[in-house]
Amino acid sequence: MTLTRISITLPRDLLAAADQRAKALDRSRSRVLVEALHAYLRNPPPAGLVREPAPFAYAAQEVADARHRHLVHDLELSPAERLRRTEELTRLARQVRPRPRRHQVVAFDSYEDFYEWKKVKRAGA
Repeated sequence: MTLTRISITLPRDLLAAADQRAKALDRSRSRVLVEALHAYLRNPPPAGLVREPAPFAYAAQEVADARHRHLVHDLELSPAERLRRTEELTRLARQVRPRPRRHQVVAFDSYEDFYEWKKVKRAGA
Protein backbone atom coordinates (compact mmCIF):
# COMPACT_ATOMS: atom_id res chain seq x y z
CA MET A 1 0.00 0.00 0.00
CA THR A 2 1.42 3.40 -1.04
CA LEU A 3 0.92 6.17 1.49
CA THR A 4 0.51 9.86 0.71
CA ARG A 5 0.90 12.65 3.24
CA ILE A 6 -1.88 15.26 3.31
CA SER A 7 -2.78 18.21 5.47
CA ILE A 8 -6.27 18.70 6.87
CA THR A 9 -7.90 21.17 9.20
CA LEU A 10 -10.12 19.79 11.96
CA PRO A 11 -12.05 21.35 14.82
CA ARG A 12 -10.00 21.06 18.02
CA ASP A 13 -12.61 19.01 19.84
CA LEU A 14 -12.77 16.48 16.98
CA LEU A 15 -8.99 16.16 16.91
CA ALA A 16 -8.91 15.71 20.69
CA ALA A 17 -11.53 12.96 20.43
CA ALA A 18 -9.51 11.25 17.67
CA ASP A 19 -6.37 11.46 19.81
CA GLN A 20 -8.20 9.97 22.81
CA ARG A 21 -9.51 7.15 20.63
CA ALA A 22 -6.03 6.50 19.20
CA LYS A 23 -4.55 6.37 22.70
CA ALA A 24 -7.30 4.01 23.93
CA LEU A 25 -6.70 1.69 20.96
CA ASP A 26 -2.91 2.08 21.16
CA ARG A 27 -2.80 3.22 17.53
CA SER A 28 -1.54 6.28 15.73
CA ARG A 29 -3.81 9.22 15.02
CA SER A 30 -3.36 8.59 11.29
CA ARG A 31 -4.47 4.98 11.65
CA VAL A 32 -7.63 5.98 13.52
CA LEU A 33 -8.49 8.61 10.89
CA VAL A 34 -7.84 6.16 8.03
CA GLU A 35 -10.17 3.60 9.65
CA ALA A 36 -12.84 6.27 10.17
CA LEU A 37 -12.60 7.32 6.53
CA HIS A 38 -12.84 3.69 5.39
CA ALA A 39 -15.97 3.23 7.52
CA TYR A 40 -17.50 6.40 6.12
CA LEU A 41 -16.80 5.37 2.52
CA ARG A 42 -18.22 1.88 3.10
CA ASN A 43 -21.47 3.26 4.55
CA PRO A 44 -21.95 6.86 3.43
CA PRO A 45 -24.93 8.71 4.92
CA PRO A 46 -27.97 9.26 2.70
CA ALA A 47 -27.65 12.14 0.25
CA GLY A 48 -28.55 15.49 1.76
CA LEU A 49 -27.99 14.34 5.33
CA VAL A 50 -24.43 15.66 5.51
CA ARG A 51 -23.90 19.29 4.56
CA GLU A 52 -20.74 21.31 4.21
CA PRO A 53 -20.42 23.94 6.91
CA ALA A 54 -21.24 27.53 5.96
CA PRO A 55 -18.24 29.65 4.99
CA PHE A 56 -16.48 31.39 7.83
CA ALA A 57 -17.93 34.77 8.70
CA TYR A 58 -14.64 36.65 8.84
CA ALA A 59 -14.67 37.55 5.13
CA ALA A 60 -11.56 35.66 4.08
CA GLN A 61 -12.44 35.91 0.38
CA GLU A 62 -13.02 39.66 0.58
CA VAL A 63 -9.64 40.13 2.24
CA ALA A 64 -7.95 37.97 -0.42
CA ASP A 65 -9.66 39.96 -3.20
CA ALA A 66 -8.60 43.27 -1.66
CA ARG A 67 -5.00 42.09 -1.30
CA HIS A 68 -4.99 40.94 -4.92
CA ARG A 69 -6.31 44.32 -6.14
CA HIS A 70 -3.64 46.07 -4.05
CA LEU A 71 -0.91 43.88 -5.54
CA VAL A 72 -2.10 44.47 -9.11
CA HIS A 73 -2.23 48.23 -8.48
CA ASP A 74 1.26 48.28 -6.96
CA LEU A 75 2.72 46.30 -9.86
CA GLU A 76 1.43 48.96 -12.26
CA LEU A 77 3.71 51.51 -10.55
CA SER A 78 7.23 52.12 -11.76
CA PRO A 79 10.07 50.56 -9.73
CA ALA A 80 11.15 54.07 -8.67
CA GLU A 81 7.65 54.89 -7.39
CA ARG A 82 7.44 51.56 -5.52
CA LEU A 83 10.81 52.31 -3.90
CA ARG A 84 9.68 55.84 -2.96
CA ARG A 85 6.51 54.45 -1.35
CA THR A 86 8.51 51.80 0.53
CA GLU A 87 10.85 54.45 1.91
CA GLU A 88 7.88 56.59 2.94
CA LEU A 89 6.21 53.66 4.72
CA THR A 90 9.47 52.84 6.47
CA ARG A 91 9.78 56.45 7.63
CA LEU A 92 6.20 56.40 8.95
CA ALA A 93 6.75 53.06 10.69
CA ARG A 94 9.81 54.41 12.46
CA GLN A 95 7.79 57.37 13.71
CA VAL A 96 5.29 54.97 15.25
CA ARG A 97 7.88 52.52 16.58
CA PRO A 98 11.39 53.96 16.57
CA ARG A 99 14.32 51.61 16.37
CA PRO A 100 16.22 51.12 19.59
CA ARG A 101 19.55 52.88 19.60
CA ARG A 102 22.39 50.54 18.68
CA HIS A 103 25.54 50.40 20.72
CA GLN A 104 28.59 49.62 18.66
CA VAL A 105 32.15 48.93 19.66
CA VAL A 106 34.72 49.84 17.03
CA ALA A 107 38.38 48.86 17.47
CA PHE A 108 41.39 50.08 15.54
CA ASP A 109 44.93 48.81 15.25
CA SER A 110 46.39 52.30 15.25
CA TYR A 111 45.50 55.93 15.71
CA GLU A 112 46.00 56.44 11.97
CA ASP A 113 43.29 53.83 11.23
CA PHE A 114 40.96 55.62 13.63
CA TYR A 115 41.74 58.98 12.00
CA GLU A 116 41.00 57.62 8.49
CA TRP A 117 37.73 56.11 9.73
CA LYS A 118 36.75 59.40 11.36
CA LYS A 119 37.49 61.37 8.15
CA VAL A 120 35.35 58.99 6.07
CA LYS A 121 32.54 59.10 8.62
CA ARG A 122 32.54 62.93 8.66
CA ALA A 123 32.60 63.09 4.86
CA GLY A 124 29.62 60.73 4.64
CA ALA A 125 27.55 62.53 7.29
